[in-house]
Amino acid sequence: MSIQTIKWVNGRVRIIDQTKLPNEFKYIHCRNVETLWEAIKRLRVRGAPALGVAAAFGVVLGLKKFNSSDKTKFLKELRRLCDYIGSSRPTAVNLFNALNQLKEIVSANKQKSVTQLKALIQKEALAIYELDRRVCRQMGDYGTALIKPKSNVMTVCNAGALATVDYGTALGVMYSAKKKGKQFQVYVCETRPLLQGARLTAWELLRAKIPTTLICDNMAATLMKQGKVDAVFTGADRIAANGDTANKIGTYNLAVLAKHHRVPFYIVAPLSTFDPKTATGKQIPIEQRHPSEVRGFGPVRTSPSAVNVYNPAFDVTDNRLITAIVTEAGIIRPPFGKKIKRIFVNSE
Repeated sequence: MSIQTIKWVNGRVRIIDQTKLPNEFKYIHCRNVETLWEAIKRLRVRGAPALGVAAAFGVVLGLKKFNSSDKTKFLKELRRLCDYIGSSRPTAVNLFNALNQLKEIVSANKQKSVTQLKALIQKEALAIYELDRRVCRQMGDYGTALIKPKSNVMTVCNAGALATVDYGTALGVMYSAKKKGKQFQVYVCETRPLLQGARLTAWELLRAKIPTTLICDNMAATLMKQGKVDAVFTGADRIAANGDTANKIGTYNLAVLAKHHRVPFYIVAPLSTFDPKTATGKQIPIEQRHPSEVRGFGPVRTSPSAVNVYNPAFDVTDNRLITAIVTEAGIIRPPFGKKIKRIFVNSE
């Protein structure tokens, strides 16, 4: 399974417009950072790993207009660009990790010219892209062992190729399991209010010829009570130092249900989604989105226009509800805090 969600092509960023799926497959060609910022903000490109790559490419696009050789002005413009791109969406830490990675490259090469620094930034952005391709497949290989033959698994939102460069995190595990010949089926939660499960995940899984059943979000409990769910797999947008995990709103619901029904609950995310500087999930910033997303169903308004709306894009799942976290470094099991710290200390 490979869908090129985002790619650097001839000096521009090509993305799949995910707001059009599943009815229309359309590319957007971002020739400037403003277009890419709008694409991130409007969820034309989404998913934590994909946002990290988009952020890096956004800096490259923004610096194309910078023609001065003045290094002080260059550093000021780099900071401005990073702040601007960072203002698009606050929760997915991959976006900020990618921006920091580019700033660190510049900081480590201050003696180089502006032209050389711009080349280094573009090289690093492409390296972030290639790393995502590699680690998603590594996570898929590790996570395959968690899918039992002839089992039923459940997922929420979209943690597939459309949320990464071209393969997926939680769905990447399913694609790898299929390649190994395992037979299983997937229950896809529709994921209100923007229906990423119904629109995107169902579309991906059917393309991969994986047996798929779409359910309303409020049907998950009944399926678990009936013994029809053997495991839950989700992605993540930020993982705190203690293992608390932010993901699409509704993930916490599934974790609580899974715990009650003794169903394993797995997070699949690359190390770039971890935020060791954030102690617990309580400190993770949660994006609040526009009320119109909840007042209607797609383009159709289904509630009074004056009704108050609470619309957080994400919730936080406590680490005690998580069975394991699948990463490119292997499968992490509780206690998460010590093991997460060990991974990042050893990688320094």
